[in-house]
Amino acid sequence: MMRRRQFLAGAIGMAAVSDWLWNERGTAAGVPRLGILLVGNRQPFSRLFAEGLEDLGYKEGQNIQIELRSGEGNLMALPALAAELVRLKVDVIVASETPAVKAAKTATSEIPIVMAPSGDPVGTGLISSLARPGGNVTGLSAATAELAGKSLELVREVLPAASRIAALADPSNAFTKPFLEHIHTAAAALAMNVQEAMMAGSDGPERAFAEIVAQGAEAVVVQPTLPRGPIIKMIQKHRLPSVSGNRAFPEGGGLMSYAGSLADRYRKAAPYVDKILKGAKPGDLPVQQPTTFELVINLRAARVLGLTIPPAMLTRADDVIE
Repeated sequence: MMRRRQFLAGAIGMAAVSDWLWNERGTAAGVPRLGILLVGNRQPFSRLFAEGLEDLGYKEGQNIQIELRSGEGNLMALPALAAELVRLKVDVIVASETPAVKAAKTATSEIPIVMAPSGDPVGTGLISSLARPGGNVTGLSAATAELAGKSLELVREVLPAASRIAALADPSNAFTKPFLEHIHTAAAALAMNVQEAMMAGSDGPERAFAEIVAQGAEAVVVQPTLPRGPIIKMIQKHRLPSVSGNRAFPEGGGLMSYAGSLADRYRKAAPYVDKILKGAKPGDLPVQQPTTFELVINLRAARVLGLTIPPAMLTRADDVIE
């Protein structure tokens, strides 16, 4: 009986020690804890990133633990969520989109951060250079600022006579400056006028669209990190052709998107995590730019707008939503 009591006491003690190790250090028997910080929709990031981890032999709940936090479209929530991941003492933070990466970098200069991805990380001050990012941030660039000008070219293909384009952006986002710069550069080459319309934080889009309509914009280029749902409703209400740098935009009812493949970007964040967990310093890992790009066209939205998409454009589209 005494031996049974001693065995039970030992088992309970070992369980308590195991719980303490997990709660205090964030690891159990060497299992790393990974923090994920998202701006909004948890899918498809969670699925595609998990596939990337599994390709490298990681399985959540077995040899890696994941703490996922999302701002659910509210950029103001990101700093507190980033601080929470830091308090949990995660080993690596994976942050998707510029506002999330910026919040993570503000919260910690020690925990490695993997961008998955971030638009123009050099222009927004997140890293020193693509080849030698320095500091605690590395990962993937979405190159969406450079591609913002491509949006105007797409508008010109669909609306050859268009001369006035609205650029809808968030003034609180570090990505806004390079985003608008590239749009203005492309507009000058295409002889277009750009109307800047700002939609800050949790503001509804009504005021911004009232300005866009009042000034006679013929189409709208939408910054990718803005909340899509309410913007698409306003676009549909005012019957405005629209382009953004995220395929979720046409999938939600917008007209078009052109951007680096997010599926490719999400999966390729996993090797960065693997290298860092094996001892690599984030500042020494070069940042990757996208090599695969996608044109997505919502043909249903085009019909509602009374637009005819040129056959050549449909032929080269990677995805056409019927």
